[in-house]
Amino acid sequence: MADFDPEKFEDKYVHYFNELQKAYKNAFNRLNDRYDSELIHAIDQQILNESEPFYEGDGEFRIDLPENPVERVQGIVVKDEKVEEMLDIYVEEIETELRRVFGFESGNE
Repeated sequence: MADFDPEKFEDKYVHYFNELQKAYKNAFNRLNDRYDSELIHAIDQQILNESEPFYEGDGEFRIDLPENPVERVQGIVVKDEKVEEMLDIYVEEIETELRRVFGFESGNE
């Protein structure tokens, strides 16, 4: 955690690109093993590719999603409610992985 600097996180893609990539990849891999991989892949590629992580302070992160995220999912047949449910789980997993990667929380990687 000594390496994490909240001020540097404002320019996260310069200072923390590898850590961000690792957190998103860990979340993807974990969920892809547990849930419908087609839906996880669609959410990853069609919604989360335009998401933005923010550091909230006190070891907490927030993921901002693009507008109308559920409407972005194309190419698979799934109810909107299922997309919303999986998206909530996925965002929560990314936030957890960000806390782990940046040393605010221990866990399996």
